[in-house]
Amino acid sequence: MGRWQPDSRGRLQESALALFAERGFDQITAAEIAERVGVTERTFFRHFADKREVLFGGSDYLKELILEGVVAAPASDGPLDAVVRGLQVAAVLLGEGRRDLARQRQAVIRANPELHERELSKLADYASSVAGALRQRGATDVQADFAAEIGMTVFRLAMAQWVESNEDTDLPSVMQRSLADLRALTVDT
Repeated sequence: MGRWQPDSRGRLQESALALFAERGFDQITAAEIAERVGVTERTFFRHFADKREVLFGGSDYLKELILEGVVAAPASDGPLDAVVRGLQVAAVLLGEGRRDLARQRQAVIRANPELHERELSKLADYASSVAGALRQRGATDVQADFAAEIGMTVFRLAMAQWVESNEDTDLPSVMQRSLADLRALTVDT
C-alpha cells in the first residue's frame, strides 16, 4: 500500500462506480474496489457495510435532511409546500458538483433490477417518514400520505431529469421546474 491519502470514502465510491460501469455490479468485489484505490479491504468495510452501500450509504443522511426541511417549514405551509422545502434542502446537497457521480450511480442502478428495487424501497421509506412528520405538523392521514408520495415521485423524476440532461442547470432548479409542472397539472383549464 502506498502513502495514506485523504478521503478514502470518496475515492472508494468513485472507484467502485467506475468498476461497476466497466464490468457490472455483480462482477466486482469489495477487495477489487479497495485494491484500485490502494487501501485494504478492511478500510473498505470501515466505510461501507457492503458494496451496495457505495450506492445507498448516504440515504439515512438524505432522509434526515428532507425531514429537517419539512419540520422547519413555516406553520402556514400546507403539507405539499412543507415537503417541497425538505426536497429543496436535499436538492442543494445532492446537486453540489455531484452530477457525474449521480449519472454513474443511476446507470448502475438502472442496469441491476435488485438495486432498482432497493432504490424504490428507500424512496418508500422516505415517503413514510415524511408522512409521519406531516402528521406531526397537523396534516390528516390522507393529506400526509398524498403529499409525501407526490413529493418522492417529484424527487425521483427531477433527479432522473437532472442526471440525464445536458443542460447546465442545477438540481434545485430542475426540482422547482418539476414542481411547477406538477402544479400546472392540477389547475383546471
